[in-house]
Amino acid sequence: MVSVTTWNINSVRLRMPIVERFIDQEAPDVLCLQEIKCQEHQFPYEAFRKLGYEHFAVHGQKGYHGVATVGKVPFTEFSRHDWQDNGEARHVGIELTEGPAKGTVIENVYVPAGGDIPDREQNLKFGQKLDFLERMTRWADKVDRPTLIVGDFNIAPLESDVWNHKQLLKVVSHTPVEVETLQRFMDAHGWSDIGREHIRAPERYYSWWSYRSPDWRKNDRGRRLDHMWASPELAAQATGHRLLEDARSWEKPSDHIPLTTEFTF
Repeated sequence: MVSVTTWNINSVRLRMPIVERFIDQEAPDVLCLQEIKCQEHQFPYEAFRKLGYEHFAVHGQKGYHGVATVGKVPFTEFSRHDWQDNGEARHVGIELTEGPAKGTVIENVYVPAGGDIPDREQNLKFGQKLDFLERMTRWADKVDRPTLIVGDFNIAPLESDVWNHKQLLKVVSHTPVEVETLQRFMDAHGWSDIGREHIRAPERYYSWWSYRSPDWRKNDRGRRLDHMWASPELAAQATGHRLLEDARSWEKPSDHIPLTTEFTF
């Protein structure tokens, strides 16, 4: 079995205590982090080594964005794509190099949030987000390996992925144009939405709650912005999927929670 976790950590150095708590509790084989918010030389390698994670693929930049994949199992860095087309650190891919899962590719991505106005003419960030997804789609057309793509997609596609479908139809992350663009990406390679294979719609499934909500659990105004999608041949190996909502209540939490999928090879 190989377990893979994705988590938008919202500053890995600031939140290393909850990363340690999560690893003590869950200990995934591979941990994919987004929004690490540090340069590569600033990443807390030694803290991870002390926890048993010896393998790293870190794509960082100063103060913003950044992704990192760390592992207990061996891997090599496989790819870095500039789907934002401006040099931002939003992707890193790895290939597992040993054991039954050898050759499996795990792509770790942080899709732009897209600003506040869902109109590419009035809001350049929204257009950049849609263009990012279109570049991902062109890439997906050429995927020819067992692949898992995970991360903060910043889109909640289904009605049961948000706390109020009607109220959020004009809010960036749940607008029809974003959902349609994400669907084209899914169709490009026939990705399987692992989360929704195990937590079937219309069951509530959220991975993010705003810091602006004073009591996130009581108000429960969540959205499913984080995803784990597998290529068809790999999706058949997925045997379990879970999310850790309690992590949103830990001390100095991220506004996202970790999602974990287990694969049996």
